[in-house]
Amino acid sequence: MAGHSKWANIRFRKERQDAKKGKIFTKLIKELTIAARMGGGDPESNPRLRTAIQAAKAANMPMKNIENAIKKGTGELPGITLEEVTYEGYGPGGVALYIVCTTDNRNRTVSEVRHLLNKYGGNLGESGCVSWLFDKKGLIRVLAQNYDEEELMMLAIDAGAEDFQSEDEFYEIYTAFEDLEKVRSSLEEAGIQIESAETTYIPQNTVPLEGKQAEQMLKLMDALEENDDVQNVYANFDIDEKVMEALENN
Repeated sequence: MAGHSKWANIRFRKERQDAKKGKIFTKLIKELTIAARMGGGDPESNPRLRTAIQAAKAANMPMKNIENAIKKGTGELPGITLEEVTYEGYGPGGVALYIVCTTDNRNRTVSEVRHLLNKYGGNLGESGCVSWLFDKKGLIRVLAQNYDEEELMMLAIDAGAEDFQSEDEFYEIYTAFEDLEKVRSSLEEAGIQIESAETTYIPQNTVPLEGKQAEQMLKLMDALEENDDVQNVYANFDIDEKVMEALENN
């Protein structure tokens, strides 16, 4: 999982930079709307919406924008009808891809996803072809410089976390999917500042890539994540960290 985790942190840093420029507002608004549509507009009883609100606030989105996105999801304000769809497929070297989208037009979205996969050496697969290769988990990130690793690890374990890792400047705390909110709340009550808390899909095994395949894979990930309909992309590639950083900086 090392290579994939490294990629996830590269993307998280980029998202924080984009947030300062307001570049990720479109995806955040879609997540707020779909979360409210699926689970209601009360964040106290809708953990997904609560997570979306916190992400939007972290990106400095104005409260009016947040409120309007929620009201569009609950039908209190007019707006386009969004739905969440997932696509499964393969990237270069047989890498498994699980792609989560939010769209108002399935035909457009599937066409764009298929085009990008084909362009970078992949292909779209049937529903269920790769989802079994991933475990749905909760992921909490905490800035490493702010806390002692052992103390935070003990707090996380006591709160019900399943795993704890140190990756770059973050501590990553993994939970069972259904325990994400419980663990996050426990850490916040203990005074821990959470950088992000989200649902993620962890690959059960990885596919090593190098050379042209590694370059194609990273270009594919970039292209998918730049698409406005794509909310998240999960993959089971493993690329050497130095190679990944060199390609990312090109």
